[in-house]
Amino acid sequence: MIKIYTDGSCIGNPGQGGWAAIILNDGKKIEIKGSKKDTTNNQMELLAPIKALKEIPKGSKVQIFTDSKYVKSGITEWIHNWKKNGWKTASKKEVSNKDLWTELDFLNNEFEISWNWVKAHSTDELNNEVDLLARSAANN
Repeated sequence: MIKIYTDGSCIGNPGQGGWAAIILNDGKKIEIKGSKKDTTNNQMELLAPIKALKEIPKGSKVQIFTDSKYVKSGITEWIHNWKKNGWKTASKKEVSNKDLWTELDFLNNEFEISWNWVKAHSTDELNNEVDLLARSAANN
């Protein structure tokens, strides 16, 4: 079972953003991160699991840990109705960040993923560590 901790950060919203992931696979710990100008916190939160999933073998069993209820609820609940309604929200508006959601949805179907929400800035050491990585990426 591969474990992935993800986080996104933004200095200003929109502003300079950073994303990060910690991948725990077979006793190895891999850290990845990146930054982007003129982005939003939600975009960075979505980019983190997308980038992480591209680093592991397709078909893997994965546990993803995120402190973003937007990502967790979006990929496990909201996305079904968005797709059914032509990528419109319940209020008939276009889904924000559709390009990232469609990419994450595609990847979500390439793996056996358990999505887990963890409380931010709390007792989960790896969540705190990935938060620091994302913030350092945003500061680049």
